[in-house]
Amino acid sequence: MTKQLQLKIVTPEKLILEELVDSVTIPTTEGEITILPDHIPLIASLASGDIVAIINGEYIPMAVVGGFVETKKLAPAQSGGNVITEVTILADFAEHIGNITEEEIEKAKARAEVLKKQAENNEIIDFEHFETELERSLNRVKIADKWRTKKYRQSR
Repeated sequence: MTKQLQLKIVTPEKLILEELVDSVTIPTTEGEITILPDHIPLIASLASGDIVAIINGEYIPMAVVGGFVETKKLAPAQSGGNVITEVTILADFAEHIGNITEEEIEKAKARAEVLKKQAENNEIIDFEHFETELERSLNRVKIADKWRTKKYRQSR
């Protein structure tokens, strides 16, 4: 039996993904990292980008904005008899690439343009909220474009 990671991706709204994966690549503020089974314990801040889990050679890409990742080893009693590496991602925003439609990409582009114009005209009072919304919209567009021609598993 090959070793796998227990991957869990959670946002404030919902559980995005929870399953056993072979590896996961994550954008952190210190650079991109790939986590494999038996990885050392780790806590890191997430950067905007894409999380890519791999299961049996199949890619599962997610757009992500902000948050944290933690890896730890679960004892045999916690993981059904085997030592398993658990990867928990607490993201401000995460979404499977397959859920981002062409219509949503166009809406995100339009929303980003509106937010940019509001900032230029000094109409933005809550700059922190503006910055978060703009980053989320731009990241969705960037990651959707990146994965447009690649093969990946559709969301379940």
